[in-house]
Amino acid sequence: MKKLSLLSFLLVFSMLLAACGTSNQNNGSDEGASEEKKTLRVVTDAAYAPFEYMDGDKIVGFDVDFTKAVAKEAGYEVDIVHVGWDPVFVELEDRIADFAVSAITINDERKESYDFSHPYFLSTNKILVPEGSDIKSAADLKDKKVAVQNGTTGQEAIESVLGANNPNIKKFENTVLAIMELKGGGADAVVADNTVVEEYAKNNPNDKFVVVEDTEAFASEYYGLMFPKDSELKAEFDKAINAIYENGTYAKIYKEWFGSEPDVEDLKAQQ
Repeated sequence: MKKLSLLSFLLVFSMLLAACGTSNQNNGSDEGASEEKKTLRVVTDAAYAPFEYMDGDKIVGFDVDFTKAVAKEAGYEVDIVHVGWDPVFVELEDRIADFAVSAITINDERKESYDFSHPYFLSTNKILVPEGSDIKSAADLKDKKVAVQNGTTGQEAIESVLGANNPNIKKFENTVLAIMELKGGGADAVVADNTVVEEYAKNNPNDKFVVVEDTEAFASEYYGLMFPKDSELKAEFDKAINAIYENGTYAKIYKEWFGSEPDVEDLKAQQ
């Protein structure tokens, strides 16, 4: 009996040691899992250089670098996916994506359906025309054919000048197609965000396009990251945006893409 009891005791003791060892391993595994960064699905329309565009099979651009920096600051990884302009909004409505970045202007209409981060970029719409054009202001676009990307503030801006149902407003799936329409002679002008048309004119000198500014007709706009309504991520990313404003990361990314210093104080003032 004593021998049997001792054997039983040793067996139980061994099982307890094994159990303790397993528990320690599990705790270590759980701790490692909790430290892993969650990957967020981020949707975009990668046809809007220099903000987001395809370089081979890779999405690049200012928005891409900005988003990765903010996500890193907030403790997340991001998977940025090109889905097109209209699907960006659908994915957020259906909560398929965690948020969107696509040079999206913050406005009251969109805020009814989505939440926006703090502003991260100042923009305004400008007019792209061929050299020698008689278009010198927005008023000169009357009776002209104007190409725009459908569903954008560029469309809204020209509709405020020509009227919402004006047949001379030619709407395209993206701004690249709108510019191709101008290049092919099917439009007299393109209205789009200033950085987009300025970069196109600079990088394609053989097209002989120039950019026309009209600050009276086209007001300043601000871009924001767009989230599903009541997303818990908004507060985290707002905090992260302010952090990269303060630590100089935002200014570094901005200068790499645009060659100038950003007006961070103006962006912060919009909060």
